[in-house]
Amino acid sequence: MTETRNAGSDSKNAPHPTPRTHRALRRVLRQAAWNALIFAAVLAAVAAGGEAYFRLTTPFMTTETPKYFHPKAGILMKPDTEVRWTNHLDFWTVSRTNSLGFLDREPIGAERAAASCHVAFIGDSFVEAKQVPIADKFHVRLEELAARELPALDITTSAFGLAGTGQINQLPYYDEFARRLRPNLVVLVFVQNDFMDNSPLLDALEAGEEPERKIWVSAQQSADGTIKLRPPDPDWRENRLPRLPQKPKPWYMRGIERMSRFSYFAAWLQRKMGALLPREGGYPQSIAWVELLGRRPGNEALLDIRQIVRQYGVHAVFKRETLPPIYEKELALTALALERFKERTDRDDARLAILSIYQMGSSGAPEFDRMQAMAAERSIPVIDQRDYIVRKGADPGDAHWAHDGHWNLDGHQWAAEAVFEWLQANRDVCGGQAPPRGE
Repeated sequence: MTETRNAGSDSKNAPHPTPRTHRALRRVLRQAAWNALIFAAVLAAVAAGGEAYFRLTTPFMTTETPKYFHPKAGILMKPDTEVRWTNHLDFWTVSRTNSLGFLDREPIGAERAAASCHVAFIGDSFVEAKQVPIADKFHVRLEELAARELPALDITTSAFGLAGTGQINQLPYYDEFARRLRPNLVVLVFVQNDFMDNSPLLDALEAGEEPERKIWVSAQQSADGTIKLRPPDPDWRENRLPRLPQKPKPWYMRGIERMSRFSYFAAWLQRKMGALLPREGGYPQSIAWVELLGRRPGNEALLDIRQIVRQYGVHAVFKRETLPPIYEKELALTALALERFKERTDRDDARLAILSIYQMGSSGAPEFDRMQAMAAERSIPVIDQRDYIVRKGADPGDAHWAHDGHWNLDGHQWAAEAVFEWLQANRDVCGGQAPPRGE
């Protein structure tokens, strides 16, 4: 009869490792330990070398933009204050605000401005331009270009810009600051997200601020289409929309983030990885705010845009040829802003123009066409930066930083040249005569 054995009963008879097996195992473990040690040493050397390099080449680590509340203009940068700005990859700038709280040179006197052909630029982060030194900003370059090429015009410039604002929010920049310089020309720098920024309701879906409690002047549109302006709210910070709990980041990103508080190399690595890693899709925070605001009386139309916001985000919806009804309705606020600027400049015998940045596209692009139609209806000329860059034979994609969508030095230069080209063809703005045909 065949004997059946329990598998465990043979354990005492199992073969024991031989000395040769012991030696092989020790060699493997020893090699693994040496490999780990070498890897750790190389990693430490790379980290030490990277830290030394970035400490030698990086001017500073932290950004500083001190701000205060202006009763009529809302949040502004503090006057006569140092501003430090970096993305840890492309630029490190240190600038100083002027006595009005804008990143520009000290304003020229009213008499000098009145005696010259003064051009005032008003806009958002493209006019604020924290990414370049003040001396390299497009309005300064325009002034220098005009002094060389067309000194008879005697062009002087000033800039009033703050990130995150649209034309509605920027009305006090003219009323409180630019108007006293009696500009011959006021140029609104139009950016693709201005349609959203001019709408407190749509902007709330991205910024998370209560639509009725904005930090700048804003517009309120009633059900019958009536629009009224609201002053900035000093208590806006206490009335923000609730945010979703953030998902935990991977352990290695949390470690790099903690190290970036004191390590120059880690700060660079954090930004570089943030630029390379894919972002979470679906815009969950914006969708949550759509749901929240859409449940409020009068905002029910927001619930119809959940899918389109989930696909495009908030302001990118304006790139579409056809817009949801709520978006079409909110366009009236941008039209109102242009109307109010036109009323002011007409009253003050100044001309009004729009500088459309290259990212708006040109004729045929939905965002550009909407803006141009509004401008044409109010006899506001549009200076198309993208068209100028293309006619120059350059690539519009070269106008911004590698890791930041704002103008780099070329972008500022091309903006200056586009405005200068327009001024050459419209010298009557400065009290001169238009150039002969063909000049």
